[in-house]
Amino acid sequence: ESLIIPRVSSIRRSYIPMGFLNSETIISDSAQAVYDTEFYLFAVLTSKIHMVWVKAVAGRLKTDYRYSKNICYNTFPFPPITDTKKSELETHVYAVLEQREKHSEKTLAQLYDPDKMPEGLRAAHHALDLAVERCYRKEPFTSDEERLAYLFKLYEKMIKEEQEREGLFAKEKKGKAKKKKVKKTSPSK
Repeated sequence: ESLIIPRVSSIRRSYIPMGFLNSETIISDSAQAVYDTEFYLFAVLTSKIHMVWVKAVAGRLKTDYRYSKNICYNTFPFPPITDTKKSELETHVYAVLEQREKHSEKTLAQLYDPDKMPEGLRAAHHALDLAVERCYRKEPFTSDEERLAYLFKLYEKMIKEEQEREGLFAKEKKGKAKKKKVKKTSPSK
């Protein structure tokens, strides 16, 4: 299975409508996919905390969000998620999907219209939001500004760790480069 994410989504929506597709489906260039994904990832990517990140960093097409794997997905600070938490998140994913199924005559665009979103779906997403946020910290966030500040602190830590790893590799590469350079400049026999 793959998780499909539309490249463009209305800024009016509280959540980007994502879904699952089987391997028989060809995904067009108007969407992106996470292939062979674990089910809990749907919970994280359709959560309020991820939407706060998307609102802050995503590009725009006119005024709508333009979701990008490089800017939105790859930079998003994922929390460490235990198997127990994954199982809990999957329970919430099933609840969201069950609520969607209750309104199978509607498209995802209709279901995620903020003025027409069914109350059961809204409640399932709210419960999912709280479960995802508990993966980040025990106490609930009080605002989107607090969520974003917390995410940027995690992002800074993530970048620092990445730079430290790259620094180690850069020293190794630099050392190897010097050896090669010495060989090239040594007199020939």
